[in-house]
Amino acid sequence: MSESYFQMKDLSVGYHGNVLIHDICTEIKKGEILTLIGPNGSGKSTILKSITKQLTLIGGKVTIGEKNLKDLSYKELATKMAVVLTQRAKPELMTCYEVVAAGRYPYTGRLGILTREDEKKTQEALEIVHATEYAEKSFEAISDGQRQRILLARAICQEPEVLILDEPTAGLDPKGRDDILQQIKKLQTETGLTILLVSHSMEDVAEYVDRIIVMNKGSVMYDDTPREVFKHYKELEEVGLAAPQVTYIMHELK
Repeated sequence: MSESYFQMKDLSVGYHGNVLIHDICTEIKKGEILTLIGPNGSGKSTILKSITKQLTLIGGKVTIGEKNLKDLSYKELATKMAVVLTQRAKPELMTCYEVVAAGRYPYTGRLGILTREDEKKTQEALEIVHATEYAEKSFEAISDGQRQRILLARAICQEPEVLILDEPTAGLDPKGRDDILQQIKKLQTETGLTILLVSHSMEDVAEYVDRIIVMNKGSVMYDDTPREVFKHYKELEEVGLAAPQVTYIMHELK
């Protein structure tokens, strides 16, 4: 996992040409899970939208492997990057199978007709997230936790090199959060997928990620392993972020 794969260099991002965040320099190693975390208004969403081409970069560059983000068409980008956003998708009159199969769109022709290979990839994605039992159910009729599994399966179906997840556990109960995060960790372990996960809760991600970047007021506060970041629990509290409960227990024991 020593190879740098996804890079942000001298990144300046914002809206309508107005820079809100600048000089962002970081990289994600191939096969690493990196979490971008911070309080509301810290700049997480702006960075996310910029590196997924929803916003135009104001300065700097993003590279995936040897490819510059700005040189990739949206279809090319879809073969390299899959994104699962916070906003809950609400496809009407679609089964869960059809939602997952939509992840094959970068590989199908203009008519979107699935080949046998596409159908195989769709079935495999459903199996990976343990969602085959409700594949034929309406997407609108299943629970939030099940929907997150289906959206994760759709992303897997794209066969991306980088997976970006925006608050993948939002709105789920503790069991549902653990279940989704375990699926994400298993995916990384078994496939070597590079993952960027955006969250606001350190408690959720602590045991699943390799590295944490803490954002605050548009700048990077910390960029290190979870163990090292959690040593600054007092500073984190000051910006409205709580370290995992075990951090406080260990401190009291010392």
